[in-house]
Amino acid sequence: MSALHGFLFQVYPYVCLTVFVFGCLIRFDQNQYSWKSDSSQMLRAGTLKWGSNLFHFGILFLFFGHLVGLFTPHALYGIFMRAATKQMLAVVAGGFAGLVCFIGLSLLLYRRLFDPRIRLTSHRTDIAILLILWVQLTLGLITLPFSLQHTDGSVMLILADWAQRIMTLRPVDASSLSVLPWPYLVHIVLGMTIFLLFPFSRLVHIWSWFATVYYLIRPHQIVRSRRLNLPAGHNQPRARI
Repeated sequence: MSALHGFLFQVYPYVCLTVFVFGCLIRFDQNQYSWKSDSSQMLRAGTLKWGSNLFHFGILFLFFGHLVGLFTPHALYGIFMRAATKQMLAVVAGGFAGLVCFIGLSLLLYRRLFDPRIRLTSHRTDIAILLILWVQLTLGLITLPFSLQHTDGSVMLILADWAQRIMTLRPVDASSLSVLPWPYLVHIVLGMTIFLLFPFSRLVHIWSWFATVYYLIRPHQIVRSRRLNLPAGHNQPRARI
């Protein structure tokens, strides 16, 4: 078990991140037409509006919350907030966002599984990734009672130190995580597995959302008309934007 523990928390993260980065780049280069969300809205709207809005609101809040919570050095926020306060803030805010996301994802999963028209047009990977996300959210919600048993912030500090060492390529002591309850460990492993599966699923369309932000700040395109060799008397066409 110690060897498996070491692999899962010392080696497996780098495997997942490597596949995540290069897999996305290769898919974008080789198969751009598959870079889409495959929306089923035209088949039946139904619960899609509520499910999609709740899911996307919750998942974005959780993603950026994990990003800030895990990768912000303690020395940076420690000057105005104790670790215990930060952990309690994460439990309350993350619990609310997780519950919202769970409701939305459950609605989306219900559509995929029990609506005959949508089920017929759904890929197996679509249903599989929704199930994995649903289990991951469930595990995240299960960790909340355990976090309330350790309100001193120690759990958060252990997780943050491990994550920051992974991202900065510093030596990682996997045994430091062995003191954590099992829901945390399974939640971490499944979270890394989602990054591993990311390039091979519809989740890649998330990158398109980030790309749309670029359109707000990119310089304007300048389109000029091209003069053509037309017979005398013909007007030159003008470019329209």
